[in-house]
Amino acid sequence: MQFSPTNGDFTFVSSSEAEDLSGTISTPDVKVKMASDSGRDPYATTFLRQRGYGWLLEVEEDDNEESKPLLEELDIDLKDIYYKIRCVLMPMPSLGYNRQVVRDNPDFWGPLAVVLLFSMISIYGQFRVVSWIITIWIFGSLTIFLLARVLGGEVSYGQVLGVIGYSLLPLIVITPLLLVIGGFEVVSTLVKLFGVFWAAYSAASLLIGDEFKTKKPLLIYPIFLLYIYFLSLYTGV
Repeated sequence: MQFSPTNGDFTFVSSSEAEDLSGTISTPDVKVKMASDSGRDPYATTFLRQRGYGWLLEVEEDDNEESKPLLEELDIDLKDIYYKIRCVLMPMPSLGYNRQVVRDNPDFWGPLAVVLLFSMISIYGQFRVVSWIITIWIFGSLTIFLLARVLGGEVSYGQVLGVIGYSLLPLIVITPLLLVIGGFEVVSTLVKLFGVFWAAYSAASLLIGDEFKTKKPLLIYPIFLLYIYFLSLYTGV
């Protein structure tokens, strides 16, 4: 007669019967307590979760991203602005510059800097000329934009604003010459006309595409008048 006493969940058998026995041992479920809940009252946590306020227990992860440079935050690309300046000052196609980038990739800070620089040069006795130049830049560009759209051009206001602003650079280049040759009226007039033609050509060659065809003079003329007005503000309003 065999003796098989029991002790809780275990049954002791004789060694002769142990050869015919087999089985598995299941591991109990172990709940790991997260470190984030270590400092919380489990009863309060359960209460809040049952009432739908579990979101109060959520902890936002810290943003470890490095702060971006100021120029990148303001979307200012100095290399791009410098390249556009060269495209405007040297509008001849033979120089190999991709001038269409001034129109196709417009920005705001470059033209604004050019307009402000021209405004500073044009103060020459009275400060209110600055507001006049900025106003003419904004509303003059709007007029050119509306006229271009009426004539069938596919341009945006941002593109026109950028091109008109950058194309003030030729007028900035000639202003030091006007200070030197101011006493020679004929030479001064020729330099002014050269600067206006230079600026108007730079702007018109970027804004006027093949879609205008025979309507090009209708857009070139107001651009030319706009830069004449800009130059007239050089000595004040």
